[in-house]
Amino acid sequence: MPEKPIGAGPVVGPGGWSLREERGGGPFTTRVTWEVPAGGTATWTSRAARKRGVVEVRDEAGALLAAVRPDRGTVARLRRLNWVAAAAFTVGGLLFALGALVAQIGSGEAVSAASIYLAGGIFFSSGGYASLLGAINAPRNLDENGALRSDWWRWWSFEPLRIEWLATFVLFAGTLAFGISLLDSFIKGLSTEQVNRLIWAPEMVGCVMFLISGHLAIVEVCHGSPKLLPRSLEWWIVAVNQLGSILFFVSALAAFIRPATASVVNVDVANWGTFGGAMCFAAGGVLQAFERPSA
Repeated sequence: MPEKPIGAGPVVGPGGWSLREERGGGPFTTRVTWEVPAGGTATWTSRAARKRGVVEVRDEAGALLAAVRPDRGTVARLRRLNWVAAAAFTVGGLLFALGALVAQIGSGEAVSAASIYLAGGIFFSSGGYASLLGAINAPRNLDENGALRSDWWRWWSFEPLRIEWLATFVLFAGTLAFGISLLDSFIKGLSTEQVNRLIWAPEMVGCVMFLISGHLAIVEVCHGSPKLLPRSLEWWIVAVNQLGSILFFVSALAAFIRPATASVVNVDVANWGTFGGAMCFAAGGVLQAFERPSA
């Protein structure tokens, strides 16, 4: 049977495997289960394949028999991408948290906090692009043994019908929107209307994109409607990140400048919301460092 990339049209397994079930949310396929000739089932899930490169084989009772792993080259690639993304979000989150503290309790000029935020934004964008590269280059072909195999390396793709691609693309776009806001914050002499349009509006766009990306990530992990999966590391990662996105959104709402009074809605909520959201993303980065394939 010819092999086809998982997530790009009908999902097929190696010859002799018969499809039992496909699951996901909306138009997206996030989990596929086959019956294997030797008995039992083999299961592919989009996040486990992308992050850890595994296809799980279980017996008829559901007990895990094996985690079929890819070749060493594919494992090395997955580990590198994971480390880059995890480190970038951890450092970016800590820098954003530091910037929020400087803005809240620091005695220096506003440019000090803005500079720290900009440095954190660079790390956030790096982590977002590394996550997108992980989705683009995720191993999506099954060989005759059921092991995932990588194709050629790509720096870009357009695959909106793959939930992992769409979630990471929206995340990366959100970091770029934050970047526009952070760069505009260095422009001096802006009126209230210009601040809201050039700084606040891109920040709000970035927050909304983070929320959309986080929701897609939860749908991917839960294979449909959001649910509690407290024993799952990948669920904790996306849940903590989504909490951070919510706090960022609240912070952005509080940072709006009222045209009538030229005053921020609530400075304390804006700064502490940013601090809390940033720490969530830093924690998510640390957790992501453990979501990697075995050597």
